[in-house]
Amino acid sequence: MHGVRLQDVNTVLCLGAHADDIEIGCGGSLMQMIDANPHFHVHWCVFSGDPVRKKEALASAEHFVSGAEKSSVETFDFRDSYFPDQWADIKNCFADLSKRIKPDLIFSHRPDDRHQDHRVVSELTWCTFRDHLILEYEIPKYEGDLGNPNWYLPISKRYCGKKITTLLDCFESQLDKSWFDAELFRSLMRIRGSECNSTSRYAEAFYCRKATFGFLPSKS
Repeated sequence: MHGVRLQDVNTVLCLGAHADDIEIGCGGSLMQMIDANPHFHVHWCVFSGDPVRKKEALASAEHFVSGAEKSSVETFDFRDSYFPDQWADIKNCFADLSKRIKPDLIFSHRPDDRHQDHRVVSELTWCTFRDHLILEYEIPKYEGDLGNPNWYLPISKRYCGKKITTLLDCFESQLDKSWFDAELFRSLMRIRGSECNSTSRYAEAFYCRKATFGFLPSKS
């Protein structure tokens, strides 16, 4: 894979198995990166969702990428919770994405996530995009599969609050779930902020399995 300086990132591919995955996993980072780069391009891809969830996903994505110079949002109709049985069709979908999109950075799921749909998306991300910087985000859940991330992006209080507000406003269908609330979203960002000594006290954390680094050539 190629290494990349975050200040040189212009095109980002965001992959989520379900509506709200991308927002929970990297929403604050994405909004902050868009704000820092007026020429940002975002391609947002959600692989499942019934009509209600799809509508929520489209509305939420519009908020999160509103500041980007160019953005596109795609949703697919793969059956929720049955991704392993649809592996070949989802792989074909990934192959098509790779022909159309040349990202500098990819946000995707972790292979150690205990949700089977998340694992399929993670596996196919690595199968398809072999020469890219991939940051794997985390989704808190009942199964207790949070791990030890090795890549942190401090998030300002402004974007921490904006992320949470947008999640609660856009995903009304999830509000009856015990884990879907502001306290959980804020507490995870607070913990990750403490781990990286964020000056704002908040951060989002990721898992980076491979990265390269180097030095700029001397001017002499």
